[in-house]
Amino acid sequence: MTAVRKIVVGVTGASGVAIGLRLLEVLTAEKHLILSEDAKELIHIETDITDEDAQSNADFVYDNSDMSSPLASGSCRYDAMVIAPCSMSTLSKIAVGISDNLMTRAAAVCLKEHRLLILVPRETPLSAIHLRNMADLAQLGVYILPACPAYYPKPESIEDMIDFVVGRVLDVLGIENSLYDRWEGTEE
Repeated sequence: MTAVRKIVVGVTGASGVAIGLRLLEVLTAEKHLILSEDAKELIHIETDITDEDAQSNADFVYDNSDMSSPLASGSCRYDAMVIAPCSMSTLSKIAVGISDNLMTRAAAVCLKEHRLLILVPRETPLSAIHLRNMADLAQLGVYILPACPAYYPKPESIEDMIDFVVGRVLDVLGIENSLYDRWEGTEE
């Protein structure tokens, strides 16, 4: 896998915005951030940080309604896109090809240009429609990485659980990290 040098991070209005914000903190690549309006609201509900703080770890920030952004074009070169958390609305739009905002358009660009796309859905329970859309996207090469923390590392905080999910995203991106303790099996 080639090194990821330029990445788009989308944060939607699904609960769990801390996952996307933590990813922005630890990524070493050039970071392009798209926040949905619902994500901005959830940042205020779920965290104690300001909009400015939420955006401070990004190199570039785009308005989700800006369809004239460079990210909306296949000629804009970036290596990967991660949407974390990814609402089921956003995931469904991507699955059926609806590009009605910058986030869904940038994801559509990833699909058409065969770029790495990682979606971190944060929803439970899942309906048959959710599962069908995820399966359709997985068949197109999209990584579906649900926000499911592991318990074998014995997390002591919510931050530990977030770091596990973010560490798995970094693993898929091919970025070395030590955000979580890896499974080493059991000794018998």
